[in-house]
Amino acid sequence: MTSISNRPFDEIVIGEQCQRTHTVTERDLVLFAAVSGDHNPVHLDAEYAATTAFGGQIAHGMFTGGLISAALAMQLPGPGTVYMGQTLSFRKPVMIGDSLTVVLTVREKHTEKPIVTLDCSVTNQHGKTVATGESVVMAPTTSVTIDTPDLPNISINGK
Repeated sequence: MTSISNRPFDEIVIGEQCQRTHTVTERDLVLFAAVSGDHNPVHLDAEYAATTAFGGQIAHGMFTGGLISAALAMQLPGPGTVYMGQTLSFRKPVMIGDSLTVVLTVREKHTEKPIVTLDCSVTNQHGKTVATGESVVMAPTTSVTIDTPDLPNISINGK
């Protein structure tokens, strides 16, 4: 188990950032397809994907969105965050093997409620922007440190 802590609303400052990196695997695409129901062959069939304009398998756009969600939930603001809204523009395809870095930057804190607006940017290992957007969250109002639960092992085709 790993312990994670949040940043309560009163401690969050304009301009504050966090970053989170993940390398995309074929397993990620298969698991995301299984959960989301999006079985588009451009994500799952290497032979088919090679015939497309992308030249290979690409990650689901919302997989990239999920990495933003993970940064919000696990880092800034962290545990206790309620995701209220997201705008997202996909700028470049995400390929298997890409190392994606999510950067969240606090842009605005509302004054009457613990609502925070964050700019979101996702870049690949070449420094190319693959997605940009804006997240709106309700930040926690009290500080917590909690242990994350262990996830079960998941096998795909017995692997």
